[in-house]
Amino acid sequence: MSADGNWKITINTPMGAQEVDATITTNGDTFTGKTEGRMGSQEITGKVDGNTLTWSANITSPMPMQLDFTATVDGDKMTGNVKLGAFGNAPLSGVRA
Repeated sequence: MSADGNWKITINTPMGAQEVDATITTNGDTFTGKTEGRMGSQEITGKVDGNTLTWSANITSPMPMQLDFTATVDGDKMTGNVKLGAFGNAPLSGVRA
């Protein structure tokens, strides 16, 4: 499994769909990358376990909270979940760009 490359990710939040462009570069059991979306850009680092990626991001808008991502890569598709702090979970899906 290689998650390396560019991804278009959609997170279906209670406030509507949020679209994010992500660039991912794996290195063994870790990865680095960058996300860019309506709420700005952010450098990310995370873990790789087989075909599953996990990472966290801190946002300030619409309110400060930590987002915890889990995504499974299957070829050119990605599915997963984002824990929205105290606000529950939101499904995510992505396609290789």
